[in-house]
Amino acid sequence: MGDRKQARDAEFQSFVVGRWPRLMRTAFLLTGEQHAAEDLVQTTLEQVYVAWRRVGSADDPEAYVRRVMINAHARRHRRKLKEFLAPRDDSGLNREVPDSSDPIGRADDRGALITALAGLPPRQRQAVVLRYWEDLSESQAAAAMGCSVGSVKSNAAKGIAKLRVVPGLGDMVAHGGRK
Repeated sequence: MGDRKQARDAEFQSFVVGRWPRLMRTAFLLTGEQHAAEDLVQTTLEQVYVAWRRVGSADDPEAYVRRVMINAHARRHRRKLKEFLAPRDDSGLNREVPDSSDPIGRADDRGALITALAGLPPRQRQAVVLRYWEDLSESQAAAAMGCSVGSVKSNAAKGIAKLRVVPGLGDMVAHGGRK
């Protein structure tokens, strides 16, 4: 019994270590603040750890964890009943190695993009982050958000349209966030 628990704990630890930067990035984009992102990831991982036997054996554990994170964020947002705030800065965010094929990663002014994302309504922000920053398919984003594919398409289109009118971001989002 103890060996199985140790094996599960080791598997969970390996998952967390390998996915921490990506989880933090997603949480930061959803919350707009470094400390709120850290809290969101910790809350998510606490919930996931309790159910790790089920989560670890899922077809896509990362998608499962992402869904838990989005649900936790939505609950927190509903409870506080306040809009997202623009992040003060992203200097404390753990950086991933830049992907040269990522147009957002090549953006000259990431701060402007993050501030613009913070101005989107929650569902539009989730759809834009999942579709264009996390590069999920419409069906994967719909599963993560707990809604239909049509809702993802609608929210992403509205969010991109709002980002297009932000000065300096028009070229970046002219093609839906992709070149």
